[in-house]
Amino acid sequence: MDELTTLDLGRLASVLDDPWKPLLIGESPEMRRVGHLIRMVGPRRATVLITGETGTGKEMAARALHLAGPRRRAPLVAVNCSALPENLLEAELFGHVRGAFTGAFQNRVGRFEQAQGGTLFLDEIADLPLELQAKLLRVLQEREMQRLGSSETVRLDVRVIAATNRHLAQEIEQGRFREDLYYRLNVVPIPMPPLRQRRPDIPLLAAHFVEKVCRLEEMPLKTISPEALDRLGEYGWPGNVRQLENAVEMAVALSGNRLLLGPSDFPLPAPGHARAANPEGPVVAVPDNGLDFEQTLAVIERSILEQALRKTGGNKKAAAEMLGLKRTTLSAKIRSLDSGSPWN
Repeated sequence: MDELTTLDLGRLASVLDDPWKPLLIGESPEMRRVGHLIRMVGPRRATVLITGETGTGKEMAARALHLAGPRRRAPLVAVNCSALPENLLEAELFGHVRGAFTGAFQNRVGRFEQAQGGTLFLDEIADLPLELQAKLLRVLQEREMQRLGSSETVRLDVRVIAATNRHLAQEIEQGRFREDLYYRLNVVPIPMPPLRQRRPDIPLLAAHFVEKVCRLEEMPLKTISPEALDRLGEYGWPGNVRQLENAVEMAVALSGNRLLLGPSDFPLPAPGHARAANPEGPVVAVPDNGLDFEQTLAVIERSILEQALRKTGGNKKAAAEMLGLKRTTLSAKIRSLDSGSPWN
């Protein structure tokens, strides 16, 4: 058995004390704040709302919260609210009894009951239909529910964590999200920072992903050259940590037998393009005589939609995923902007 160094022992002790820490990689001030919140809130029962752009690691933060508390040995049940058809979502969450609706041939336990004693993670909570938002609010308030088609009340011992990549305040203003549900979910907010705001973490993340890919593929461990790390650090990462992981996986896969990954293994846009994709300042200059806000917004929105559709060869599903939208939302936006669009 190899001897453990003092550093190895320190890391092992840290993992044993905080089993959630390996899920959140980074030593930047932004990630330290996230870690502090998880350490403080993990042992509590309080509902948590995790916010952040697509690919920032919201699900990992939810898993870390689950591991940071006394429910870690109980189930963590995840539900993607945007991935299930609206007519099935209620039965998926609350379960149903035989005969509750057409096709209900037997009793089914819903996700809330599956998470008894543990944690229920509701991802993409902004996509929950308004009718179900009202039912979820009641469940959170009363800590009880009924299966579809049943009058029997089921008491719940479930910690709820929700996540979204949307600005719920705007969703409330536009009538798409209940304000009372927002306050019930947002007991403890945890914002996940985009990767461009935690650049010091990029070398740690990249090395972690290289090790992960090489282990899964049973390949010799590769390393990233300092020049390649500089390039990764200059890029804006609009897809955040998920995009970085994909870039590393592609680099490892296409590098053959080479053990050193160089800048050419990461064919990323030039830094100027990266900054343009993630502007820190305004992208539209307001002239002294003003502008038509709605018309200008429509032009920008149309440009974004057309770029995504061109990049995906007109594949609406892929374009919607690229923009963090549901396919139905993308189609509706296309119709509203231009009924004569070739993408209709």
